[in-house]
Amino acid sequence: MASNNDLKASEMFEGLLHLYKHLHSYALDGMSIRWMIELGIPDIIHNHDQPITLTELVSILQIPPTKVRAVHSLLRYLAHSGFLEIVRDHHNTEEKEAYALTAASQLLVKDTHLSLAPMAELLINPSGGLVWSHLKKWTYEDDLTLFDVSLGSNAWGFLGKNQEKNNLFNKAMASDSQMMNVALRGCNWVFEGVESIVDVGGGTGTTAKAISDAFPNVKCTVLDRQQVVENLSGTNDLKYVGGDMFESIPKADAVLLKWVLHNWSDKDCKKILENCKEAISGKGKRGKVIVIESVINEGQDEHGITGLKLLMDVKMSCLFNGKERSEEEWKKLFVEAGFQSYKISPLTGHLSLIQIYP
Repeated sequence: MASNNDLKASEMFEGLLHLYKHLHSYALDGMSIRWMIELGIPDIIHNHDQPITLTELVSILQIPPTKVRAVHSLLRYLAHSGFLEIVRDHHNTEEKEAYALTAASQLLVKDTHLSLAPMAELLINPSGGLVWSHLKKWTYEDDLTLFDVSLGSNAWGFLGKNQEKNNLFNKAMASDSQMMNVALRGCNWVFEGVESIVDVGGGTGTTAKAISDAFPNVKCTVLDRQQVVENLSGTNDLKYVGGDMFESIPKADAVLLKWVLHNWSDKDCKKILENCKEAISGKGKRGKVIVIESVINEGQDEHGITGLKLLMDVKMSCLFNGKERSEEEWKKLFVEAGFQSYKISPLTGHLSLIQIYP
């Protein structure tokens, strides 16, 4: 390994560039997205029906003249980051530059079917920086999560005592479920022969409702914490059950675990999966557990996808004592929980659909 004295000037400057990029973007990357959402910029551009110029946007937002240059700077950075597209208008002699939404910022338009604005509001929160500021202390606290160290309670205990945060969490999970529903539309084969399914940790039932609508013959049950489901009304084909997945899971042909297992340690996941196996016992060929999670595969995934999975692994490890897993780690977990076989299929860019069989 080269020391500072051995580095060429070009290598030193390359290292400086990499370091400064991360140091200066520490808070700005997230907070600039939050700023865009809070000002309603994605909604303004969406409702404008065409790319919007800086002058038009400033007028709508009533930005003080002294702030126009800085707003332009933020918009230009968001465009460089892929959250806006700069469109050149060669027919406009006064202003040749306008801003359009990208696929990423389309997902931040509020009150649309696929809006992820609630997820952004949950994850880009000033209090989150305070939690991560305890990372050094967390390193030396045996078995405690970063939430335990910073807030004195694990994530679930904190949500149980803070109704506002709990509501925000449920809205965020529901918004993500809408995206999962789009992915599941092409997975009819997953539900063939399934007459009943339990969505474990299914929140307010966004995914279960989509399954019920798409497959009227499938009876759906949502299992979640009592405080999540206590005020929700079901139908003949959809019911809500308050309970603890570590205690028991209602009987069904299939059990769905969407973004559940990565929150928990191997020991906890083994218990959850054992309860899933018990829930589908006696169902013959129909019985299976459907897991929607990441599968880390650094050898085959694109660099950006691997980066997201590794980032999620850090968050799950530090915040929940959970983790993202490779196929080898998933296989070991399934075998230890008493399952005989599994099949992994691609679902989204970073998530896989795993079917496991007793």
